[in-house]
Amino acid sequence: MGKELEEGTAAALDFTKLKKVATCSEDVVPVVVQHAETKEVLVIAYANKQALDHTLKEKIATFWSTSRNELWVKGLTSGDYLKVIEVRVNCEQNSLLYLVVPMKTGVCHTKDSSGATRPTCYYRRLLPDGSALEFVEGMK
Repeated sequence: MGKELEEGTAAALDFTKLKKVATCSEDVVPVVVQHAETKEVLVIAYANKQALDHTLKEKIATFWSTSRNELWVKGLTSGDYLKVIEVRVNCEQNSLLYLVVPMKTGVCHTKDSSGATRPTCYYRRLLPDGSALEFVEGMK
């Protein structure tokens, strides 16, 4: 991903994401990852059966990377593991909610201007007219 996409203020939403997910090699469901204590949404990812089984067994948030087509244990390379407190299923059983507690301070793979891993992937907001993005206070 380009630096402008992850750090810029130009609105460039990827409305084709679900088409891309549909062409990955695995059957997946979306996973909302929410901080168990603050209730802040940290990230949205996808899980297949293997990722869910690993999550339930290890109590560490695990997903299926739809871009790399491989199991993705959150924190395996960064150390920013997410301890799973509870897994919930929606009414239609087609999405999951992982209630987690971050084991360190970071969640997102991006870093702020001080070099620290961001505590959420939702560090920018869309302007009311949809024309651009702005950083959430304290997240730049």
